[in-house]
Amino acid sequence: MILTHHINPTLLQVGLFQIRWYGLMYVIGFFASYILMRRFSREGTLKLSYLEIDSLLFYVFVGLFLGARIFYVFVYNFSLYRHHLLEIVEIWKGGLSFHGGLLGIVIAGLVFSYRYKIPFWKLGDIFVTCAPIGLGFGRIGNFMNGELFGRATDGHWGVIFPEGGPFPRHPSQLYESLFEGFFLFCLMWFFRKRVKTGQLSALFLIFYGIFRFFIEYFREPDVQLGFVFLHFSMGQLLCMLMMIAGGVLYWQRARV
Repeated sequence: MILTHHINPTLLQVGLFQIRWYGLMYVIGFFASYILMRRFSREGTLKLSYLEIDSLLFYVFVGLFLGARIFYVFVYNFSLYRHHLLEIVEIWKGGLSFHGGLLGIVIAGLVFSYRYKIPFWKLGDIFVTCAPIGLGFGRIGNFMNGELFGRATDGHWGVIFPEGGPFPRHPSQLYESLFEGFFLFCLMWFFRKRVKTGQLSALFLIFYGIFRFFIEYFREPDVQLGFVFLHFSMGQLLCMLMMIAGGVLYWQRARV
């Protein structure tokens, strides 16, 4: 049975005020991460007070959205936004890059680490334990928006998306939610007390890179980019860099 995507991206609207599924999923992801960080604080894994955790999440929030949006605008769709500058701030329409968000969070983490005198890799290991929760909910938000859908499929699990033409497509957003969210969280939780400081961050880069690289084969490449090198998408090339960086980092932290 082929499903047709009829989900309204706006959950609630009263006048000019509206709540969109996309934004709500990110809020849920941040709240779940906040609860988990408070647990780490109580058990002593994270040497931060609840107030300092609030500050950390503010840094992460700013770094995530600035990095994700700026990277998407200049790497994925600059040809559009250079002619429509006002649309750069319309993040509720979608258009965020995970790799840019990761870069933004790293910068925010470095600033927070310096200001609060917290070892950066210790902070990084805590973050990568919590991050898959937000990633999982974020991909559900992509599905609700009917964006970032997969390639055409003749499988009975295919979904016809409004912007994807008449053919059923892989719900690749849900594949990513499962692997980049739930499975990755389980892996981070399993390894968090079994590796040296910093190696968990390295494993996050490696495992995320692997999951995302293979799921990209089911995901429709960005129409404005297509395949950027041989038969690889931009996401796959960036994931290759993530896996290489993760391997180097894991080896380097093993020697500390």
